[in-house]
Amino acid sequence: MPPTAPRLLPHMALLTAMAFWGSTFVVLRIALSTLSPLQTMAGRMLVACVVFLPLCPSLWRELKQHGHWGSLVLMALCEPCLFFLFETHALRLTTASQAGMITSLLPLLVAAAAFAILRERAGLRMWLGFLLAVCGVTWLTLAAVPDDKATNPLLGNIFEAIAMCCAAGYTVLARHLSTQYSALCITAVQSFVGMIFFCLLALTIPEPDAYVSLGRTFPAWAPWACLLYLGGIVTFAGYGLYNFGVKRLSAGRAAAYTNLIPVFALLFGVALLDEQLLRAQYGGALLIVLGILLSQWKGKAPKPAELHA
Repeated sequence: MPPTAPRLLPHMALLTAMAFWGSTFVVLRIALSTLSPLQTMAGRMLVACVVFLPLCPSLWRELKQHGHWGSLVLMALCEPCLFFLFETHALRLTTASQAGMITSLLPLLVAAAAFAILRERAGLRMWLGFLLAVCGVTWLTLAAVPDDKATNPLLGNIFEAIAMCCAAGYTVLARHLSTQYSALCITAVQSFVGMIFFCLLALTIPEPDAYVSLGRTFPAWAPWACLLYLGGIVTFAGYGLYNFGVKRLSAGRAAAYTNLIPVFALLFGVALLDEQLLRAQYGGALLIVLGILLSQWKGKAPKPAELHA
């Protein structure tokens, strides 16, 4: 293996994870055309747990060796539990493309949380970029108009923003726990806690039969195939790859890759669901992109002579 290959592996892992996650906005909406939110998430987590079953003995030994049960449960409550709860309901009310744009907030939320909890450095540009991106999200949301594909985009986009706050807490906790646990072990804990959480909710909380209108017809087996994809590919491979990247990079650097999620979400939304942003919403999307670019811009490094001036 070339010397640069090990350094590229976490970046390649994160890039692949973003492609998986970008597709989830479309795949979830297809599943929600037949299944309720809690049924969808309980099925997704159940599939993921089945995938992990052969690895349970070794993962259990790893868990007993290090402890940190409280932090692990808190991490899993942030994501997948609360994150999926808000995001799944968001995708019943707004389009995949709009929800994908809201995820642009995640790198900045993670940077803020990492600064407060992990003491990772955050500069003025990051805070200015955060403010600009928040303005863009607000513009995008207020410009949204209800239609057959997005029955309440204002509430749906707010739910998606809350989901991003949960994802930020998860990323910081996963970064902290990655010094003790393997990426596979962290992903397994998420899957099993998520399965218990959503199965209990699905069995105890009645849900109305209000399914998502997609504007096009999919085969009857498509929602069930989406569950297999979400649990077997996105949860297992997506989180595994992301946790691998977080372990080898800082929380902020890993979260910066989530800038690609809106791109993938928009591409999949246009290709599979014929979704489009309204003309008035492109201004908000532009502000979000500018905020992200500002937060990630490092500026020109000073020359050696300038350092001693």
